[in-house]
Amino acid sequence: MISRPRKGSKSPSGDLGAKKRQMTTSPKYSIVIPVFNSEDSLEELFLGIKTLFEARNESYEVIFVEDHGKDGSWQVLKKLKDEYPDLIKAIRLSKNFGQHNATLCGFGFARGEFIITIDDDLQTPPAEIAKLIDAMANEPVDLVYGISGKKNHSRARNLGSASLKKSSKALHGSPGEGSSFRLITKDLVDKIREHHQHFIYLDEVLFWYTDDISFVEVIHLPRKYKQSGYSWGKLMHMMANILLYYTMLPLKFLVYGGFFFSLVTFGYGVFHIIKKWLFDVPLGYTSLIVAILFSTSIILFSLGVIGEYLRRIYEVQNRKPPFSIQKII
Repeated sequence: MISRPRKGSKSPSGDLGAKKRQMTTSPKYSIVIPVFNSEDSLEELFLGIKTLFEARNESYEVIFVEDHGKDGSWQVLKKLKDEYPDLIKAIRLSKNFGQHNATLCGFGFARGEFIITIDDDLQTPPAEIAKLIDAMANEPVDLVYGISGKKNHSRARNLGSASLKKSSKALHGSPGEGSSFRLITKDLVDKIREHHQHFIYLDEVLFWYTDDISFVEVIHLPRKYKQSGYSWGKLMHMMANILLYYTMLPLKFLVYGGFFFSLVTFGYGVFHIIKKWLFDVPLGYTSLIVAILFSTSIILFSLGVIGEYLRRIYEVQNRKPPFSIQKII
């Protein structure tokens, strides 16, 4: 005898199908937030995002990537996850890998049609996300940057950021503008999430794949909690990494600079030979020492640049990971 479900009752297979449909439904927007020592701002940031998207009646998810900071950020994220389990995914990295690597990690979990990245410090208010969305709706592109005319950082930080952007524009032909506040299409994110290079600078990688970029001006507020983790020294270190990982400029300098200095030293040598031949002038100890030290310094500098490239080639070949996940909730 075959038992049949009573009228009005739900079959187990129906419940399973409903759950499956719910799991496979992707939100329209994925907000990826790298987190580092920001326990004070996380709840306010999330509630601002929640208020915005509920007002716009848009589906969304928020992906926090905690970059192994030293404060209570992970405990705050666990509390938020308990309160809003359907809206939040939190990932904790096993060590500090840096903002760009943490953002790349978040891309791997993003399911939305559009991915938005925003900092955790509230200097860009969550309400400004609406400007990115409206800009994409008015002019569909691959990437929308939110930029501010005046940034409320320290003078040293602003100078370092400006130097980094101008160097990027001069060396790579990039637009020279950009920020960590972006809206990116899923197609573009799918292209860059496969990068496994240890040092990731997202803006440069994005420029490899598209020129279809627009910009919109957004508000930038003074920092509300704590100080920025980016010092002048860290920005200069990042610039050096960009030069060595994403350009051939140092090698080109060795080629063209070496050729130039070889011509100069050759001409200098010919000049002294002619003086010796015509005027019987002694070459002298000073000129000999200067020539030796000058040529030696060029050789040592060239070896240093080549050694840096070899070290980075070794890191890439050794498959040093851009990030390592400790926990997902």
